[in-house]
Amino acid sequence: MLVLDRRLTAAALRPGAVLDAVGRALVAVARGEASVPPRIAALTPAGLLGAMPGYVPGLGLAAKLVTVTADPRHPGRGFHRGLVALFDEADGRALALVDGESLTEVRTAAVATTGALALAARPGLGRVAVVGTGAQARAQLALLAALRPGAEVTVAGRDLPRARSAAALCPGARVAAGIEDAVRAADVVFCCTGATAPVIRREWLAPGTHVSSVGGSQGPELDAGTVRDAILFAEWTGAAGAPPPAGAHELQDLAPGRQVTLLGSVLDGTRPGRGGDTEAVTVFKSTGHAALDVAAVRVAYDVAVEQGWGVRVDL
Repeated sequence: MLVLDRRLTAAALRPGAVLDAVGRALVAVARGEASVPPRIAALTPAGLLGAMPGYVPGLGLAAKLVTVTADPRHPGRGFHRGLVALFDEADGRALALVDGESLTEVRTAAVATTGALALAARPGLGRVAVVGTGAQARAQLALLAALRPGAEVTVAGRDLPRARSAAALCPGARVAAGIEDAVRAADVVFCCTGATAPVIRREWLAPGTHVSSVGGSQGPELDAGTVRDAILFAEWTGAAGAPPPAGAHELQDLAPGRQVTLLGSVLDGTRPGRGGDTEAVTVFKSTGHAALDVAAVRVAYDVAVEQGWGVRVDL
């Protein structure tokens, strides 16, 4: 079995390849081709340990063990740590074991970016706000720097020194005085926080704004008005149909008949996305999904094998 440490896992997750693989996984989920049971979790006083197995035809069979815990030294911040194992889908051999933290950061940034590219009202994303200053916000900024180096990016968070440090990952990015200022001026908002209460308000969102929300493991990032007024998208039906931690806090108890469209259905042309409505607010709510881990670990494994990276162990 090939073992990749944190540094090699990050190096093997080539942004363009991950973006492509994540798109393929989302389409497979929307078509019912992937086998991915709802995430389960053991709860602890500090957080949770989640288990996320999945199979995606053409990408592989994998499982992630991930812990989500609060940072006791910094209230409002937290950690996502874990391992991802890739298996041979034919004979069950363990092929690889990689760092789950860097993999989760990159694949989450990739799916948020996929949502924005598919649903934004303006081509090329337009003016981008990244809300958050932690590991996931930094991963999002690094991905934008790699894939959209010309994007106009603003970073916003509660801690200005951390916001400046995060903004340095994306050349040309500036730091906003506050979250409201950044969101009001944005065409696309990436919300990447450990929020337990909403950090985005409906009245801040201009007509046509797209929001990709990837945080909120412990509570909602978006207020009820945003969810009420937006066209809603998710990775899988359980984002609204399953309770947290599998489902999204924001998508619980939606009004009867309220529709949440699968992003994969937009990518394969089955559903129209915003349907040419440049004034609508769109929201892609990501809960994390094992199909995305399968996609990312396949990229990491293939690149590592090609480059001769990692350590082989008999396990």
